[in-house]
Amino acid sequence: MIVKLLATAAGLYVAVRIVSGLDYDGDWVTFVILAVVLALVNLVLKPVAKALSFPLILLTLGLFLLVVNALMLQLVVWLSHPERMDLGLTSESFFATFLGALVISIIAWVAEKLAGDD
Repeated sequence: MIVKLLATAAGLYVAVRIVSGLDYDGDWVTFVILAVVLALVNLVLKPVAKALSFPLILLTLGLFLLVVNALMLQLVVWLSHPERMDLGLTSESFFATFLGALVISIIAWVAEKLAGDD
């Protein structure tokens, strides 16, 4: 679980750095909280979203999972708004969120493989 959290945090850090339109404004403590929120959203809500969108996932041969990942990140961006949790993560568009989710997925997958987590 710790490996997955660190992999998610690393992916989020890289995504915020390289994706134009996905920005973070805060300190490292808030960033850790943000990574925990993203990990919890992925742990709790992502399986539900995958189950509900199963026909679309089958129809697109799995490519719709990219959209599910983007929706989970968009939810975290929404929760990160100052009126809600004030975590400092903003996104200018869904496309920026989509690219950010793609980067997070790739970096987290690589980090988990390097750490030897199954």
